[in-house]
Amino acid sequence: MSGFLSDWAYFSTHEIQWKNFASWLIMGGLVFGGIAMSWALIDVISADRDRHRRVIYVLLLLAAWILGFIDDLIHAKDAWASMPEALVASAIVALLAIAATWLGLSICARGR
Repeated sequence: MSGFLSDWAYFSTHEIQWKNFASWLIMGGLVFGGIAMSWALIDVISADRDRHRRVIYVLLLLAAWILGFIDDLIHAKDAWASMPEALVASAIVALLAIAATWLGLSICARGR
C-alpha cells in the first residue's frame, strides 16, 4: 500500500525521490512477502483442516509477490518512463496484499 501511495505522490508531484522511495518500499515488501509466503506454505503443509482457504491465501501471496517483482522491474526504468504502468501495478499489488491480509486474518480468527 505504501508503494502505491509513493507512486501516487510521484504521479502528482513529479518529484523523482517519490519514485525511488516507492522502489525501496516495494523491495522491502518483496522481502517480507517472501517470509510470509514461506510461513504460509509451512501452515498449508501442517494444516489438518481448512486447507482450501490456506491454499488460496498462499496463491494470493504468490500473485502479489510475482506482480510486486514485476512492479519493481518497472520502477527500474527511467523516471517518467515508468508511469503510469508503475502506478497501476502498485495498485494491483496493494489490492492483492489487502485481500491476502483479510483472508489470512480470517483464517487466524477461525482458529487452528
